[in-house]
Amino acid sequence: MAADEERFKRLLKEKGLKVTGQRLYVLEAIASRPEEHLTAEEIYELVKLSYPGIGLATVYRTIQLLNELHLIDRINFDDGFVRYEMGHAKDSGQKHRHHHLICLKCGRVISFQDDLLEELEGKITASVGFQVVDHDVRLYGYCVECGGDFIEEKRE
Repeated sequence: MAADEERFKRLLKEKGLKVTGQRLYVLEAIASRPEEHLTAEEIYELVKLSYPGIGLATVYRTIQLLNELHLIDRINFDDGFVRYEMGHAKDSGQKHRHHHLICLKCGRVISFQDDLLEELEGKITASVGFQVVDHDVRLYGYCVECGGDFIEEKRE
């Protein structure tokens, strides 16, 4: 995690922020679970393992600040929870190419790394002059584990 810590320190300094233990621990907690979309409470529980004295309010304030600076992304899957993940696309200056597949049966969220909308974005720019700078795609369906069960239920 030392390489990540140096990267986080650099990112914070580039954004004009002090490098504090709380900020590093929150960033490290989110980065340590790249395939998960963590709630503030889950981040708090992870940070407490390394920094027991941290308060929940501090974690919330840190998350809000890091989100405003686009170091982390805020995600809402319409399940009553706000979730967070590392903001890789905004850090590198590239468009967001990270989408989510959401299983309607078990609620599992799968990250999908591809961007099939570039052609559509180009057509939008050409036809109406609107420049798309980012998008958020959530596809709802059934994961491989639930898909087979769902198909069997439909046959019965």
